[in-house]
Amino acid sequence: MQTSQIRRNSRSRRHPELLAALLTVCCLAAAQETKAPTLTTPPAKAQTPAKPVPVPGLNNRIPGIGPAPGIGVHSPSPNAMPPTYGPARRPNGATTIRTREGTELTRRRDGKPADVRVPGRGMAIHHNLNGNRHVAVEWPDHSRIVAERGGRSYVQRPYIYRGREYAQRTYYVHGRVYDRFYARYPYRGAYLEMYTPTAYYRPAFYGWAYNPWAAPVPYAWGWSSYPWYGYYSYYLVPYPTYAGPAYWLTDYLIATSLAEAYQARVDAGMPVQAPFGAVPLTPQVRDEIALEVQRQISIENAEAQAAALNGPPNPALSGVPALLYDNAPHVFVAARDLDVIDTAGEECAISEGDALQLPGPPPAYATMAELVVLSNKGGPECRQGDAVTVGFADLQEMENHMRETIDQGLAELQSRQATGGLPAIPAPYRAAAVQAPFASDPDAPGPDPAAGALIKQQAQQADQAESQALGQASADDGSGVPMVFVGQSLSEVQARLGSPMSHVDMGATQIYLYPNRVKITFDRGAVVDIE
Repeated sequence: MQTSQIRRNSRSRRHPELLAALLTVCCLAAAQETKAPTLTTPPAKAQTPAKPVPVPGLNNRIPGIGPAPGIGVHSPSPNAMPPTYGPARRPNGATTIRTREGTELTRRRDGKPADVRVPGRGMAIHHNLNGNRHVAVEWPDHSRIVAERGGRSYVQRPYIYRGREYAQRTYYVHGRVYDRFYARYPYRGAYLEMYTPTAYYRPAFYGWAYNPWAAPVPYAWGWSSYPWYGYYSYYLVPYPTYAGPAYWLTDYLIATSLAEAYQARVDAGMPVQAPFGAVPLTPQVRDEIALEVQRQISIENAEAQAAALNGPPNPALSGVPALLYDNAPHVFVAARDLDVIDTAGEECAISEGDALQLPGPPPAYATMAELVVLSNKGGPECRQGDAVTVGFADLQEMENHMRETIDQGLAELQSRQATGGLPAIPAPYRAAAVQAPFASDPDAPGPDPAAGALIKQQAQQADQAESQALGQASADDGSGVPMVFVGQSLSEVQARLGSPMSHVDMGATQIYLYPNRVKITFDRGAVVDIE
């Protein structure tokens, strides 16, 4: 369902009364537990594909989520800052300083830079443990540029349709430009961006994709001739036969992720060598991913029916809030390189194609979720079984990546049906996708042809900003803000800065105010924040 394949040239009619009825049904539908068929036992032959099992939608009283309609263009904070692209909390041994220009520099235990944040320019730079670098710059109107060395860089613009804000991203990958849309919604003090398809299939097709085939079928992918599979063949062994589309889509999802991860390493000039300590995907983990694929197909079917009536995207049905509170475990496939923190406070990496499980909902009003690592590719990556914390924004990006890739796979199934051993899709179910109203509006933006140049320019500006920050931190000539580290004791700070201009005593918490509007917060005698 590529956006470029569909013309945005018409407006859809509004059906407010039907929309209200539909959303009521979606939000109150009871959860039905579904179990995927095994690969060893051929499923019973179905006469006609049934509709997907409804996914329980939740109303907007989920803790932390704001009202779905009318999301505006205002940031949660007046100072727009993009995600850090680093861990959701500080790892053991990390130190943070603020330069005299106000730039925050965080170093790892070994002294190497991890994060550089330039609040005055809305810029965040993160160096991954895997050797990659993410640069993000965001403006108050939610425009954003992300420059990832070797990865999926993009330019993001806000797009308002019927009072609801969407983020339109133009991705620039290997010289190719394409776009995607995401519905923005507030959740627990931040805004998340939920992938929103620009077109949907008819319910009968989703029913065919959800249900098993009459008998398992073999399929030859032909990956052996591709360099990415030569590198990752230890990690992914495809199913010998496929009991249904969800299993075929599972291997498609993982293979696409691995191919992208391999190409990102090559494009970034990172070493491509045999890993050590890897834990490949097991058949059991792949079966769990197949169950998740089925859930996503069912979610999209419900979305399609709402979109047909001009219904807006509903994060309580298909966003992170729905996954956190449906009382079911969920498996995610990592969307990109990401550094996380385990329960011992140590930093480790995950990369695109790794599998992680969300075993249950986080505590009420938590700002991050705890996931369990199910597989890894070795090296600095987290070990199998590690419990790690992941921010909700990163969790939403994982969900987005899975849904986008499943959509691509559904289009591939349509084009490859009745070839290579795949069964034919019954003619009544092969209808073309219908464009969503927000994407068919004449004002809907298309891909930005200048995206590549903007991303390159932003990467160069990040090089300059980082160089200046490192130089200022090293110089520390006594002017501006001397270097003070998170974790230093109160006596160490006083020895370096002297007595404060004033201070606030709140028992265990102390706030010292120094010249140049420097505010240092201590908790139980140690620095916890520098502003």
